[in-house]
Amino acid sequence: MLPHLDAAFNLARWLTRNDHDAEDVVQEAMLRAYRFFDGLRGEARPWLLAVVRNSCFSWLQVNRPAELAGFDDRAPELIEETSPETLAVRQCDRRMLNEALAALSAQFREALILRELEDLSYKDIARITDVPIGTVMSRLARGRRLLAESLQAISNAAAPQVHK
Repeated sequence: MLPHLDAAFNLARWLTRNDHDAEDVVQEAMLRAYRFFDGLRGEARPWLLAVVRNSCFSWLQVNRPAELAGFDDRAPELIEETSPETLAVRQCDRRMLNEALAALSAQFREALILRELEDLSYKDIARITDVPIGTVMSRLARGRRLLAESLQAISNAAAPQVHK
């Protein structure tokens, strides 16, 4: 399970919107995974991520029932050395993407994260989320469309207004 710990934390962080909460959820999920390791069928990564997902939603239901899970932009990223202007543009783009992802409902955000960030197959995502593959494909298509629309709206709002 240890090789998949980063993916587990990444998913938990995206769903809980907080590094410390994600650490707690992953710790609980790892304990659950250990207890139910006999139930592992197939590949370990999708199985563990399903355990993490279920742990996240259980935790959210108890601790933040009215809040949609989003993204907490406090995770450091490795950025190659570039000019200050390039770094500023990247930071702005990252902020816009984070805002757009956070605006999506949990089912679309979850599908996008599992596919685009964790590079899981449709079959694995269906297994993790316990929905048919067609639903995964539908959520991904709609999530991508909503993400693009949200990015466009954020971009338009951030663009300087030119008056003639």
